[in-house]
Order: sequence, then C-alpha cells, then structure tokens
Amino acid sequence: MNPPRLLAALGSGLLFGLGLALSGMMDPEKVLGFLDVAGAWDPSLAFVLGGAVGVSALGYALKARMERPVLAPRFEVPANRSVDARLLAGAALFGIGWGLAGFCPGPALAGLTLGLPQVALFVAAMLGGMLLYRLTMERPPSPRGAGHRA
Repeated sequence: MNPPRLLAALGSGLLFGLGLALSGMMDPEKVLGFLDVAGAWDPSLAFVLGGAVGVSALGYALKARMERPVLAPRFEVPANRSVDARLLAGAALFGIGWGLAGFCPGPALAGLTLGLPQVALFVAAMLGGMLLYRLTMERPPSPRGAGHRA
C-alpha cells in the first residue's frame, strides 16, 4: 500500500463527504425540492451543481497540462464517449431512482454515518441492484480470448 495515495484518498473522501453534508445533498427532502421544478422548486442545489462542474472543468484543464498524475502512473479517463441505449437506460434509471428516493449513491453512502433507517434501506437496495445486475447482465469472458486463433 502506498501511504501518500491512501492519505490522498482519505482526504478526498472526507472533503467530498463534508461537501455533501454542508450542501444538503444528504437530505432527501432538499434534493426532492431541487428536482421538483414544476412545484415548490428549491434552486439552491444549482450552486452545488455549478461548483461541481467548475471543479471538474479545472481538473480536466490541469490534466491537459500534466504528463501524468502526481500519485498514479497514468490518468484513468474513460475511452468510450458514445451515447447508446444502455447509457440512456442507465441514466434514466438513475434519475428515476434519485427522484423517487431523494438519494444517489454518494450522498447515501455518506448518509450512513447518520444512522437513519431509510438511508440503510436505500443502500441495501442499491447493493442488491448491483448484485442483480452482476448476476443477470454481465457476461462471463468468452473462452476464446484475444490471443486465441479460430
């Protein structure tokens, strides 16, 4: 284990959790108020969204100037940039779940520290859904590997 990487990961996680707590993202009522654009809309989380987009943009600008990350051998950036049916279905499912429960994975995991039963139930359902996906949708690797000739 690399102690500097572990400390960086711990610091990043703590900062992320603190940001979720301070912004109100761990409060499902606040999140549902933000998502209710046709009703009693609470626009305050738009500032959280704007801040996240700004930090991400700065990160990508910094990445463009760096040869490699400080604590890793290479950058891990998704290569697939295509929009397909699986991506759209996953995004829709995520949005529907977020709109129904008022939680998404990050705030729910941070919310476990509050000891609320509804958070634990959401996380259990989320983990169950991940397991169900793994059991039903992921395909095992083909016995014909990349180096195998037909």
